[in-house]
Amino acid sequence: LKQQQTSQPQQQQQHHQLQQQQQLLQQSSSLSSSNSLINNNNQIRDNYGVTASAIVTLGSGGSVASNNNNNHHQQQQFQGGVATASHHVSLVGVSAASSTTMTTSAAVSPPRPMQKVIPTVVYLMSRIAVHMEIEGTAQCPAQVMLAAALGCEELGITNKLLAQSVFGLWMTSPLLEVQLKPHHRPYAVRVAWSKLLDKHSHGNELEKLSDEPMTMLRRNVFFSKRDEEKIKDPRILELLYEEARHNVLLGRYVMESSHSIMLGGIQARIELGPYNSHTHSTSYFRENQFRFLPAHVAKSSSWSWLPISRRTSAEVRLLEQFKRVPTTATTKKLMRKYLEFCWALPFYGAAYFHGQVEQPVRGLMSLMQQKDLPVLIAVNERGIYVIDQIECTLLLGLKYDELSWDYAKPSNVNDPECLPCIFLQFGAVENGIAATKLMQIFTRQAAMVDALITHFIEQAKRRKESGGGVGAGEVPDVPIVGVVGVGGGAENPYEAEPNPIQNNGVGVLSNKLSRLTLATFDDEGRCIGQTGSLAISY
Repeated sequence: LKQQQTSQPQQQQQHHQLQQQQQLLQQSSSLSSSNSLINNNNQIRDNYGVTASAIVTLGSGGSVASNNNNNHHQQQQFQGGVATASHHVSLVGVSAASSTTMTTSAAVSPPRPMQKVIPTVVYLMSRIAVHMEIEGTAQCPAQVMLAAALGCEELGITNKLLAQSVFGLWMTSPLLEVQLKPHHRPYAVRVAWSKLLDKHSHGNELEKLSDEPMTMLRRNVFFSKRDEEKIKDPRILELLYEEARHNVLLGRYVMESSHSIMLGGIQARIELGPYNSHTHSTSYFRENQFRFLPAHVAKSSSWSWLPISRRTSAEVRLLEQFKRVPTTATTKKLMRKYLEFCWALPFYGAAYFHGQVEQPVRGLMSLMQQKDLPVLIAVNERGIYVIDQIECTLLLGLKYDELSWDYAKPSNVNDPECLPCIFLQFGAVENGIAATKLMQIFTRQAAMVDALITHFIEQAKRRKESGGGVGAGEVPDVPIVGVVGVGGGAENPYEAEPNPIQNNGVGVLSNKLSRLTLATFDDEGRCIGQTGSLAISY
């Protein structure tokens, strides 16, 4: 009898706990049903439940602090993005929840065992970090992680399906940048990162040893620019603006200095608000010019202590552009204007690869050994572009209908100095005579460049033959490590080029053949001139 009396309160307590569990499960079930982000979301919720969320803060110092008491990783270094932000951003959690089966009986079925959870952070270009804890993190594909990151209610993205086409998950570091396919597992890519660096990066052993990749949300390289121009969602446009700003400040979107200063004025208006004569002085922009201008445009930091600025100095011109922005202009319109200018650049939305090219040498300099020039290779749906990484100027830009290309593997795979390369063949006119030029680009990422060019050219052929395009939900088959996405629309993306590249010009957006080591062929295919290593081949 005594045992029965003492067990009765325990039964009541257990019954009360069961009621609380049912209420929590009902809330979890309703939350799961309201967050159906992708077509196969029911299966995803069964296999990968987001079991916890955290709020993180990105400070201007570049660190990420977590407010989740259960998270032992209180700070993580943020290496991406641009220089210091004008304000702190406090966001965001994960609003998805794992699927749970409810029964009508009083007894609740025992929950399935939790798979191992590894705290994961996805960084956005807008200096926001999404912290999530997903069941079975090691087996979680990029598609699920992307949907969870974009599904955060705090991001305010209304059209989440569109966002999943516009953006993709990238694994990036200073040595290598790869876009993950939907079925790729970010955790597995991170584990194999050192092997990827050995195969595809140009870094030395010390750089490879200290390299730390980040999982980032960035523009999908396969998303059509023509479709992007039709986007109305303000949050998607804001994320695209942040990425475009990053590429401008990094010098990847090469342009005339006047255009960089114009965009810097728009950025200053977005971040600082309307012009204030008491705060926004010449000295202010002299001290903060690297925040709004690329390094090659901004004034040398060694002279920044001088109190005097010339009328043609970068900070004075930046202040003038800042003043010109109408006070009635909204942030939304300014971001749109910024994007519209970047959309007109021929290499907008490109994937960037690291490479090197031979520099032409003449006279006595030919007797001395010359180092190759480091370059960036930009590849997008329109063409391929070779950019001088030091001077931030275009060396060669070709649309796909203007070139032929070939991928060559190294002749000696055991020689680390023997690199794979991409050959580019294109037409040119010299002294009124038509000729064919051949250029050689050395890069450990040649296989990825070759596969990306192949995909875009085949996509253009299919579009031309069928009169249509790759649908927004169709995933192209690109057989390279880390690149995948969705194709563009039905319209021809090569028509009405807003900024055509000039041949043998002096502007930033012009081909500078005199700075390249080339082989020249006549109209009958005979080699009539060659320099550098091409002289050995021919």
